[in-house]
Amino acid sequence: MSSHAATGTIDHHHDPSTSTGIPNKKLLMWAFLASDCMFFGALISTHLIYRLHPPSDSLSPKAVFDIPLTSFSTFILLMSSLMMALAVNAIQKGNLKSLRLSLLMTMFFGAIFLGCQVYEFNNFVFEKHLTITNSILGTTFFTLTGTHGTHVAIGVLWLGLMYVRSYKPTGSSVGGHPWANNLLHVAALVGTLVLVVKFVIELVWSLQGFNGYAMASFYGREFLTLAGTLVCLGGCFWFARPAGTVDFGERNAIDVESMGLYWHFVDIVWIVIFTAVYLLEYV
Repeated sequence: MSSHAATGTIDHHHDPSTSTGIPNKKLLMWAFLASDCMFFGALISTHLIYRLHPPSDSLSPKAVFDIPLTSFSTFILLMSSLMMALAVNAIQKGNLKSLRLSLLMTMFFGAIFLGCQVYEFNNFVFEKHLTITNSILGTTFFTLTGTHGTHVAIGVLWLGLMYVRSYKPTGSSVGGHPWANNLLHVAALVGTLVLVVKFVIELVWSLQGFNGYAMASFYGREFLTLAGTLVCLGGCFWFARPAGTVDFGERNAIDVESMGLYWHFVDIVWIVIFTAVYLLEYV
């Protein structure tokens, strides 16, 4: 029997463990998520408390919220959580190809969610005249959902950096300027995600009209967006081409797992927000 099995401590992909048997990186992530849980708990509680005694002249949430759109974005975020789980499973098996595909899909779904949220905020402000300063509903709603959206954006950026990191060459295969290649790879990836967000916003706006003129206008406006997206994707594929062995594998599983904990936490928080902020208004 190995020494790890005898002591009950698992060698978690070569990551140093604390006396509790939990890897240091994972323990740090759990501590951060515990503090973040209290932070979101305070924001959600504040929104619910103010909703119990709304001012007489405040807007009705039912006249503001778009439940079908929010339900769609919630489904998209849940699918991203599934892809994140597949990414963790892939790195634990040392399957880099599956890991990269899962990370890309997670980023893609996260970008769609952000696009829906940006459209929703824009609609609330300019169409429903709900802002962060003109009502208690707007103050608590935008603070809570905006904070969550910031967490999603940070998570998407983190996923992108991990994806680019998975192409880091080993010392024996380094050539040219790898730091410059990594920087350009990140730029191409971020450009793609930003254009996807813009495309989603314009698409949702056009679909709200449900008429041929709106869709024709959409295709006319988004031609350059699609062209830019293809160029950025081409850049991503160029930097992702095989270039020798990479310094990334199963020993890095703890990094992906820690990122997965963060992403699943963000998804769970949104489920609570969707239920407490949106659906509770219809009960």
